[in-house]
Amino acid sequence: MATDLPASITYRMPTAWPDPVVDWTPDPGRSALLIHDMQRHFLKPFDPAEEPMTTLVPNTVALAARAREVGIPVFYTAQPSDQPLEKRALLNDYWGPGLTGDAYGAEIIDELTPADGDRVLTKWRYSAYAYTDLADRLVALGRDQLVISGVYASIGCSVTAVESFMCGVQPFLVADALGDFTATEHRLALQWTGRRAGVVLDTATVLGHWS
Repeated sequence: MATDLPASITYRMPTAWPDPVVDWTPDPGRSALLIHDMQRHFLKPFDPAEEPMTTLVPNTVALAARAREVGIPVFYTAQPSDQPLEKRALLNDYWGPGLTGDAYGAEIIDELTPADGDRVLTKWRYSAYAYTDLADRLVALGRDQLVISGVYASIGCSVTAVESFMCGVQPFLVADALGDFTATEHRLALQWTGRRAGVVLDTATVLGHWS
């Protein structure tokens, strides 16, 4: 039986995560920002008036604004509403049809509407690299760091971070610009990624490096 999104998600943002294993810092001349799956469908379970949403959205907005201000490329992932069964493949077994047929659900939320010059990747799997040209675009832009925000931390965000690591791109998870199903899953995503494949920072620290 396929999994479904929870009916309701509220929890306090994590305030602790692993210290960096490596001395990487997000450099505005090397970074790209990835805003991951911030679509109405995936954010529907979150209460917009409660944590983590009340921190997740404004922090992601702040990251996008600073990135554009200092010339850092901004990427989005967004699953399309047109997803034939053969295209979704194994995702059908785990998640059923997802947002297939839901054009409204496929929209990125208003607060994070892509600006002119931002790049939107059509998302087909957990990783933002799968069936996209993200890796080639980063090379073409001379970017070897990827700062990741969005949902869900324990699925696409952490999988994208790990694939970044394997592609030679330094990944950063922004702890308080992510959302997940539960506080426990959010913390576990930060812990595993921070100890094995990337660096976990908060929004204020990233903005400081990008000033």
